[in-house]
Parts: sequence; structure tokens; C-alpha cells
Amino acid sequence: MGKLQVLSGREVFQILAANGFVEVRRRGSHVVMQKRLPDTTVTVIVPDHKELRTGTLASIIRQSRLLREAFEA
Repeated sequence: MGKLQVLSGREVFQILAANGFVEVRRRGSHVVMQKRLPDTTVTVIVPDHKELRTGTLASIIRQSRLLREAFEA
């Protein structure tokens, strides 16, 4: 497992959008993105900040159910 990159909120949006997530709404500096699956809907809230903390990024990865490799250097 590689080291997580320091990513901005916009970079995370792009990664999520490339994996089927769509922007549902925006409130202040936070964007709600969702992906519909056959049995459920996965919802992820992404802060639109210049740099996301590693804990925040790890939480987004967990919630999105994507592989960590998509976010690694």
C-alpha cells in the first residue's frame, strides 16, 4: 500500500466523478456526491478545500467504497 497523496477537494471530485459519482448538491464549501448501486445509494460529502487532511481523505475513501489505489501516489 502506497502513501496517500495530499489532494484538494476538486481533485477528489474528479476521482469520484470518474468512478460514477455525481454531484447532488453544494452547501457552502461542501459538496454532496452520490452513486446509485442496484441495492443502495452511496453518499459522500467532500469539502472543497485546497488541501484535505489525510484523515478526511481516508474517511472519504472508506465511505465511497473505492479502492485506496485510486487516491495514492
